[in-house]
Amino acid sequence: MVASSLHHGDGQDYWLSDFVVMPNHVHLVLAFAADEAMLAQCESWKHFTARKINRALGRFRRFWEQDAFDHLIRSPEEFESVRRYIAENPICAKLLSSEYIHYCRGDELRTPHAPP
Repeated sequence: MVASSLHHGDGQDYWLSDFVVMPNHVHLVLAFAADEAMLAQCESWKHFTARKINRALGRFRRFWEQDAFDHLIRSPEEFESVRRYIAENPICAKLLSSEYIHYCRGDELRTPHAPP
């Protein structure tokens, strides 16, 4: 549900580069035309996915944390570093491939292999 929601506005409302959806959090890299669009889009994702997930689980309570951490990537080196972090995060958390979804622009939804 979360991965599908992230793909929904790609190329129209924002440009999606990478994400990983893990059992208790999400990391993503994307670009917006305007800074204000980021907060509104994040709230929209959280609202939409929380409703769908809570309905599927048969519960009615807060699903996502209220705050999010955002970071401006300032160089190509930092961009690559963040992309590596996203790909390696579930591996460092010792998650099974069935416990997360990783997307990297140019690849289909996939599970990364452990780094060498």
